[in-house]
Amino acid sequence: MSVDHYENFPVASLLLPARLREPVRAIYAFARSADDIADEGSLSDQERQRELDRYRTELDAIEAGRPTQDPIFQRLRQAIDEHRLPLRLFRDLLDAFSQDVVKKRYASFPELMDYCRRSADPVGRLLLHLYGIDNPKSQSLSDGVCSSLQLINHWQDVAIDWQKGRVYLPQDELARFGIKEEQIAAGRWDAAWAAMMDFQIDRTRAMMASGSPLVHELPGRIGLELRFIVASGFRVLDKLQRVRGDVFRRRPVIGKRDWPAILLHAAFG
Repeated sequence: MSVDHYENFPVASLLLPARLREPVRAIYAFARSADDIADEGSLSDQERQRELDRYRTELDAIEAGRPTQDPIFQRLRQAIDEHRLPLRLFRDLLDAFSQDVVKKRYASFPELMDYCRRSADPVGRLLLHLYGIDNPKSQSLSDGVCSSLQLINHWQDVAIDWQKGRVYLPQDELARFGIKEEQIAAGRWDAAWAAMMDFQIDRTRAMMASGSPLVHELPGRIGLELRFIVASGFRVLDKLQRVRGDVFRRRPVIGKRDWPAILLHAAFG
């Protein structure tokens, strides 16, 4: 998972109600630090897993009512206690980060989606809990938004992830389009790569669209926050499609020039 996975996380956004900014920051600090343990620096795989196990022990301490000395978990405990956040969602995130340490390939799209279920969907469900929303329909819609954001990040970061020894593109789909990993290593864009990426982008766009009705389920400023997140996701997909998936020469990201289109989509999309 890229360190930029949480670039769309609504950290301390002015659109968030003031009462929710601190718990959102606490969740972000936990998720980002655990992600960095799995993904950044020069730790060995064994050291990464040991540190993630320490995070699991800290969650166990919170569950058991024991004290914790780690400032990240002291902060997180307050959010968990005040908002009755399910610990299983934090454990799902840790399972995904641990998987990132050891698993470098995904055989199929369902296998990749199982990873997204633990690496992305818990974040949305935690935010729903903060907003006081806990119904199956909203959770399902949130999963669609969060998984599509995770996939967008994977498609943006094909070249970056290759440098870390990871390929999130499903192996069976690479084979279907006649693409070998040597092409990723060489950073070579061609018609087959464009067709494969068009397929990924179209499917991800449909997934985002399936979850986007959530913006109508969330009230006030919270719903507006989500409108901007969804609109930004669609914008990145547009930029990926415009270059036909050529992420080797330039990683498509949101810039100042994109904000008029994002605002229009958020308002009328």
